[in-house]
Amino acid sequence: MNPMEPLIEQLDLSAHIDAFSSFFSRPKPLYIEGDQELHYRYITALDALAFRAPPKVAPFGDMSLHLKKQGVLRFEQIFELLKVVRTFRRLKNGDFGGLIGAWMEKIEIPAALNEIDGYFNEEGRFNESMDATIYGLTQRIGAIKSEMREAFKRLIHTKKILPYLVDTQIHFQGEEEALLLRGGFNHVMEGNIIGRSSAGFFYVVPQSILALKAQMRSVEQLREAEFYEYAKRFSLKLREVLAFIGFIDREFDRFDHYQARVHFARAKNLQLLKCVRESVVVLEGFAHPALHKPKSVHLDFTKNVLMITGVNAGGKTMLLKSILSAALMARYLIPMQINAHKSRIGNFKQIHAVIDDPQNVGNDISTFAGRMQQFSRLFGEQGALVGVDEIELGTDSDEAAALFKVILDDLIARGQKIVVTTHHKRLAALMADRDDVELMAAVYDEENRLPTYEFLQGIIGKSYAFETAQRYGINASVIHRAKALYGDNSEKLNQLIERGSELERNLRRKHAELDDKLESVKQQERLLKEERETLHVSLKVRQNELEREYFEAIGEAKEAARAGDTAAIHRRMNEARKRLPAQSVEPPKIERPFEVGEHVKYRKERGVIVALKSKEAMIEVEGIRLWVRQSELKHSDPLPKVKPKVHVQTEMPTRSGLTLDLHGMRAEEAEEAMDRFLSDALLQGWDEVLIYHGIGTGKLSYAVKNFLKAHPSVKSFDDAPQNMGGFGAKVVRL
Repeated sequence: MNPMEPLIEQLDLSAHIDAFSSFFSRPKPLYIEGDQELHYRYITALDALAFRAPPKVAPFGDMSLHLKKQGVLRFEQIFELLKVVRTFRRLKNGDFGGLIGAWMEKIEIPAALNEIDGYFNEEGRFNESMDATIYGLTQRIGAIKSEMREAFKRLIHTKKILPYLVDTQIHFQGEEEALLLRGGFNHVMEGNIIGRSSAGFFYVVPQSILALKAQMRSVEQLREAEFYEYAKRFSLKLREVLAFIGFIDREFDRFDHYQARVHFARAKNLQLLKCVRESVVVLEGFAHPALHKPKSVHLDFTKNVLMITGVNAGGKTMLLKSILSAALMARYLIPMQINAHKSRIGNFKQIHAVIDDPQNVGNDISTFAGRMQQFSRLFGEQGALVGVDEIELGTDSDEAAALFKVILDDLIARGQKIVVTTHHKRLAALMADRDDVELMAAVYDEENRLPTYEFLQGIIGKSYAFETAQRYGINASVIHRAKALYGDNSEKLNQLIERGSELERNLRRKHAELDDKLESVKQQERLLKEERETLHVSLKVRQNELEREYFEAIGEAKEAARAGDTAAIHRRMNEARKRLPAQSVEPPKIERPFEVGEHVKYRKERGVIVALKSKEAMIEVEGIRLWVRQSELKHSDPLPKVKPKVHVQTEMPTRSGLTLDLHGMRAEEAEEAMDRFLSDALLQGWDEVLIYHGIGTGKLSYAVKNFLKAHPSVKSFDDAPQNMGGFGAKVVRL
C-alpha cells in the first residue's frame, strides 16, 4: 500500500491522483527522487516542446534478472525495451535545444539495440521478411489454412454428407473448427467428435481437416524453432549491453515523470507550482479538484497558526483540505488549478491531516483519546504542516480550550505550521494573543441565511448553529426554544469575545504599520547619509584630479622657464595651458586645526606656531614671537632654506603634493607610490602630508600602516580628522 494513500483519501484527492497516474507510461511512485528544483526546470523545458507521449511500457525488472541468469527473452519482453529505445530515438531526432537537447545528447543508443530494432515492426511483431526461411514457413502455413477452408467447402457441398448437416456453417468449439452433424454421420464421414450441442447434435472435425492441422502444427514448430534461435541471438546481444539497459530504464522513468506532468497539465488546463524555501502557504486562485464548481481560494498563511472559525457547513473543512492538498501537490510537483505566479508554498518535510474521528469498534478508544494519540505523534516531528479539523472534538469546551492552547504553543515551538478549524471562541480568543496566529472566519449571508463559502481574515466568526439547524430542516419552534434556553447573555458574551479580539488585532496591526513606517524613515535616513558620503568621496576625487592637473601644468611652465629660449617658453606655456582644465574649478577649502610647529602665514609674513590656546596662537616670525588670533592665520608651506653664494638649484619633477590618493591600487602599487611621494615631499621640505587610502576591505589600510611604520623618515602618523577623510586617510609627519 502506498504510504501516502491514507492522506490522499483524507484530502479527497484520490480521483485527481488516479487521473494523473493514468498519464504514466508505467506505474511508479508520485515522488521524483533528487533535486526538485532541477526537476521543475526540466518539466518547464519539456512543456515548451511539442512531443508525443510514450506508449505503455512494462517494467524491466524481470527482463534484467532473466538476462543476468543467462536466460532467453521472449519477443514480447524484447519489444518492451525497444519501445523505450524508440521513444528516446524520436526525442533525439527532434533536435531540441536547451536542457532537453543536452539531456538527449548524453544518451547514446548502442549499435546492438539498433540492429535488433530493425527486426520488429511498429506493432512489435517480428519482421519475417528479414529471414527467407521464416518467411517461407509462414507462407506454407498460410497455404495450409487456405487448403483447410477449401476442404470445408467441399465437405459442406458433398451429397453424402448433406443429409447429416444441421447447417452449412463452420462452428468454433474452443479453438477448433468443426461441422455440426446429426447422429449416424459416421456412415458417410470419418472424424473426431469434440463436443455436443444443447439439441443433441455433434461437433465434428473431419479426418481430412485433422491431417491438414497436423501438417500445419509441424510447420509452426519449425517456425517457432527459427524464432527461438533469433531470441537466443538477441538475448546474447542484450546481455552485452545490460549496463545500458539499467541506465535507460532509469532515464525513462525520469522522463515518464516529466511527460506525465506535462501532458496531464495540458489535458486539464492546470499549472505546476514548485516549493520555496520558506514556511509559507500563499494561495491565489487555487481550486480543490474534488469540487465541481469551486470558489477559488485566496489565502495568505505566512504565520505559524491559521485558526478558521465561523458558520457550520460554511466550507471550513474544505478550506483546511485545500491548504494541505496544495502543499502536497506542490511537494510532489503534481499539476493543480492555481495561479502559480502569485502563489508560494513551502517545502514541508511532512504533511499530517487530523480530520477523521479516530473512534471505531475495533480500537476500543474514545474520540478524545484517539485525538490525543494523534497529537502525541506530532511532538516527535519538526517542520511539518499539520491540519486539525474540529480540534475540540470529543471533550468539554472550556477544558479543551486551555489544553489545546498549550498543545498548539508547544507544537509551534517545535517548528510546526498548523491549520485549525474550531467553534471554540474561547480557544480562538486565547490564541489571538499571539502575533504569529492568523484568524480567519467563514462568511455568512445573514440576509439570505446562507453561507457564502468565502472567508475573511483577521476576525473570529460565529457558528450560526441555530440558523444552520433550521436550514437543514429542524422545526422553527424547536429553534425558538433553543435560543430562549441559550439566552441573551451568552450571545452578548460571544459578541464581546469576537469584538474584543477584533479590536486587539486591529491595534496590533496598526502598531505593526507604525513600526514599518518608522523603519522606512530610518532606511531613508541611512540612504541619505550614504549618498552624502558618496558625494563627499566624489568631490574629494575631483579635487585630487584638479590638484594633479594643476601641478602638472606648473611643471610644464617651469620646464619652459628653464629652456631660456623665448620660442620654447611660449611653446611650453601653450602646452601647459592645454593641460589646465577648461574651466577653473576652485577646490573646496579643507579647514583643519592648527598644530604646534606648523608653518603658517600671518598677513604678509610667514612663521611657525610656537604655542596654542583656545582661539589664539603664538607664532615666531624672523626671531620675533607674538600672540595673534587663529582666525588671522593661514596654513602655509615652510620657507625654502636659501644658502648665500650657492647657485646650484635642484628641482624634482612635481609628482607629489600635500596629498596622495591610493584608491584603486594594490598593496605593491601603493607602496611604490608612497615611496616616491615621501621622497619628493622630503626634497621639497614638507614636514606633513596627507595620504588617502579609503576604508574598503581594510587590506590597503593595513598595507599603508605597515609601510609607514617601517619608513625611516616618518616620525609619526595618525588617522585624519573627519573632514579630511577620517579613517580613510592618514596624516603623516616627516
